[in-house]
Amino acid sequence: MTPLYKSQNIQIYNSLSGEKEAFKPLDEGYVGMYVCGPTVYSNVHLGNVRTFMSFDVIFRYLKHLGYKVRYVRNITDAGHLENDADVGEDRIAKKARLEQLEPMEVVQRYTVDFHNILDKFNFLPPSIEPTATGHIIEQIELIKTIIENGFAYEVNGSVYFDVHKFNETHDYGKLSKRKLEDLIHNTRALDGQSDKKNPQDFALWKRAEPQHIMRWPSPWSDGFPGWHLECTAMSTKYLGEQFDIHGGGMDLKFPHHECEIAQNEAAKGQTPVNYWMHANMLIMNGKKMAKSTGNYILPGEIFTGNNSNITKAFEPGVARFFMLQAHYRSILDFTNDGLLASEKGFYRLMDAIQVMNDLNASPSSSIDITSWKQSCYDAMNDDFNSPILIAHLFEAVKYINQLKEGSETLSEVDLKNFKETIHAFVFDILGLETTSNKTAGTDKLSGAVELLIKMRQEARINKDFALSDKIRDELAALGIQLKDGKEGTTFSLN
Repeated sequence: MTPLYKSQNIQIYNSLSGEKEAFKPLDEGYVGMYVCGPTVYSNVHLGNVRTFMSFDVIFRYLKHLGYKVRYVRNITDAGHLENDADVGEDRIAKKARLEQLEPMEVVQRYTVDFHNILDKFNFLPPSIEPTATGHIIEQIELIKTIIENGFAYEVNGSVYFDVHKFNETHDYGKLSKRKLEDLIHNTRALDGQSDKKNPQDFALWKRAEPQHIMRWPSPWSDGFPGWHLECTAMSTKYLGEQFDIHGGGMDLKFPHHECEIAQNEAAKGQTPVNYWMHANMLIMNGKKMAKSTGNYILPGEIFTGNNSNITKAFEPGVARFFMLQAHYRSILDFTNDGLLASEKGFYRLMDAIQVMNDLNASPSSSIDITSWKQSCYDAMNDDFNSPILIAHLFEAVKYINQLKEGSETLSEVDLKNFKETIHAFVFDILGLETTSNKTAGTDKLSGAVELLIKMRQEARINKDFALSDKIRDELAALGIQLKDGKEGTTFSLN
């Protein structure tokens, strides 16, 4: 059987070129994708969830097309300092000190939280989930190579990447579209405490101060690796010196991903990644999320409703659907009104799928399902445009209602194709699902509405049109729309 990717042409917006490019993997039929994972020193925040959700959908779609995908998403459990300029405490070590825990207790607690939240949102696990502390040896060997190639220097037990030396023969800043001259102009001079030659240099290895708990032996000192180094070591170990896709949040483009490129080119002499992808930020109520102002919500609070920014609890599938209604490269404003609107749309889609499962075939088709199906693929092929795909799925909801009413028809072959396509895009690719509790609640609601429909029919037979109209109008006020057709009365949730 010919894999689907042979007939579908994906275009990916490449942050490196600033343009959409035709996707062509290094090895036909195989895709290597690396995404920067969380630093596990606190509960995963909603912005992280949105980024990982974008790449979960990309992972799902590539698998659906028949690619064999190796998806690597790391866990940062050491080396990420409070300040990206290589100063301050290690974020995990600081949390451990404040809570009087071992650093690895902090790592374990928040790694478990991360996995639990992603499970609730119905994420597929990555193929490999490596940790920074599990790859200290690889990082030390990488530093040795960079030093040997003349792009790093050691001072007082710490090793720094020489950005100025690198930029003489390479283009530091090509991903973020920054020029080193501008970075120099906008950077303060180093104080006497720094070991760096230049402020733009970044740490590959840091000597640990006596009070620093997280430390490992190295040729230069007992210390810990720089934050940027871990992703270079792990991505190339599991995906090769060159691989297809590297993803992450927009905030990682500089300096993190820029430094990754520099490290790879300094060590291996070649650009590591063909397609750089960046998910945009999440804001809330039109403003930046911040705990200090209360304009903030944890993912788990969406499911309990225990947050003053929302009026009720929402099912994980609703929250997932809400986030996928924005393209991954656009800013998403998280609001209570937006969630409420998405909830209506989500259940309208799920209710239609329930109806679809009971549809019967006709001798011929009046709907061009082949064309509609390709429009769904075209949306995802266009840089994974989930909002356009969702618009096509709601076009399918309209078809389902028309098929139920008998105003449109589908042959047995087309109906099978229609059902399989909707299931593939809704459940396999978008990863939407609804909880059994909600389904049970929907079944009870259906039973109650069907009872009212029977009472309305009896009222009409008895020419009690006042009662008949009252039942219809009261249900409409509750968002339940009755539709009278040839084969009886049906209802839908608005």
